[in-house]
Amino acid sequence: MIRVVVDANVFVSAALKPHSKPAQIIDLVKKPKIALVLSQAILEELKKVFRYPKIKKELRLSVSEIDETLAKIAAGAVLTPGNIKIKAIKDDPEDNRYVECAVEGQADYIISGDHHLTQLKFFQGIIIIDPAAFLELIGEKI
Repeated sequence: MIRVVVDANVFVSAALKPHSKPAQIIDLVKKPKIALVLSQAILEELKKVFRYPKIKKELRLSVSEIDETLAKIAAGAVLTPGNIKIKAIKDDPEDNRYVECAVEGQADYIISGDHHLTQLKFFQGIIIIDPAAFLELIGEKI
């Protein structure tokens, strides 16, 4: 099974544009061949980002609906305990949460549109890739 960590920007893009490449990725993690790996830190970021007034208004979701959706996402994911601390990204240290989660959850990929992550390209054997490249690569494997 392929294990992936998905950046908050991919989740938001998927929610705002249901036919986009990020949305295709979120659809893929619902299938049995791909496992979504999350940490509490990532879930907290998702909660914060989805509650931004502009995003909440665009999605037309209440806070309770956002919480419900995130609970469903978490229920279907592999949750890491958050015990590992890594300082791989100096320009945006908060992005280290994705690297930490991927290492701890033994992920194969981090999928992100954030240049702080994608410029890293690899970390301890984990491929860091943008949504379009992931879909192109994974299309050959599933």
